[in-house]
Amino acid sequence: MPFSPKVVVITGASAGVGRAVAQAFARGGVSIGLLARGREGLEGACREVESQGGKALILPTDVADADQVEAAAAAVEKAFGPIEVWINDAMTSVFSPVKEMTPEEFRRVTEVTYLGCVNGTLAALKRMLPRNRGVIIQVGSALAYRAIPLQAAYCAAKHAIRGFTDSLRCELLHEKSQVRVTMVQMPALNTPQFDWIKSRLPRKAQPVPPVYQPEVAARAILWTVRHPCRELKVGLPTILIVAINKFMPGLLDHYLARTGYQSQQRDEPEDPNRPHNLWNPVAGDFGTHGSFDEIAHRASISLWVTTHPRWFALAAGLILALFILAFL
Repeated sequence: MPFSPKVVVITGASAGVGRAVAQAFARGGVSIGLLARGREGLEGACREVESQGGKALILPTDVADADQVEAAAAAVEKAFGPIEVWINDAMTSVFSPVKEMTPEEFRRVTEVTYLGCVNGTLAALKRMLPRNRGVIIQVGSALAYRAIPLQAAYCAAKHAIRGFTDSLRCELLHEKSQVRVTMVQMPALNTPQFDWIKSRLPRKAQPVPPVYQPEVAARAILWTVRHPCRELKVGLPTILIVAINKFMPGLLDHYLARTGYQSQQRDEPEDPNRPHNLWNPVAGDFGTHGSFDEIAHRASISLWVTTHPRWFALAAGLILALFILAFL
């Protein structure tokens, strides 16, 4: 039977994918610990969770601080009981050529995006391992396999998460633990991050098309929680870029050198003085979606095929049978 958790923790829950995941779990009446730095976004997420039948606990937390993460985990268990699922989604980034980055910026992106994931995982393992049950989901990216220009710090952090997760998975298997860890590799998503990430680009940043809505990511995460799997690559672009990079990484180097700057920028000029969230949260409630609703896909055929293998096999069988009958 699919696993149906009652207590979940989500980092980066104030906006984007984390908030979409909270909404999806709420429809099942789940109790959710909402972790992020921005209180206004957390309050908005809390209202949505409770309006859809779930329970929520707001926990303003900087995941780069291990003590804050541990305190948040303890608060969730005190309020709701044992944590059954922990989802590491918090991130930050800087759009900039490497030569213009500072050591402090690289450190901060690493502390939030990579070490924030490590801190969350350690807090989850502390509670799950003695009980011999639980699920940890690392929200990854196609960029965990294939780095792109102008996001070196973020790409490096996602690569680090994949290495960390693979190592942990081996250790859990060695110990025959029933705690499982899954990494979900995401495509480009329509989240608000492009309006608050620090940027040195001359024009406003955008996700590299094709773009998917964060609800697609949420459906993928829920599926991996309920159905054990090692890793899930979401969307055909993710599948293709991982495959191409495996066999022709040099070709992708040259392709991204030609296209990677243009594809990550809109036509509108960027305001170099706009607020960003690298060091502190940007004030306001940004919601789930970013500025790209008009081009964002609401579904992924490849994700449906992956998560509905029996239906796909049945459909393929029927098509094959009709093809054979047509030539009899």
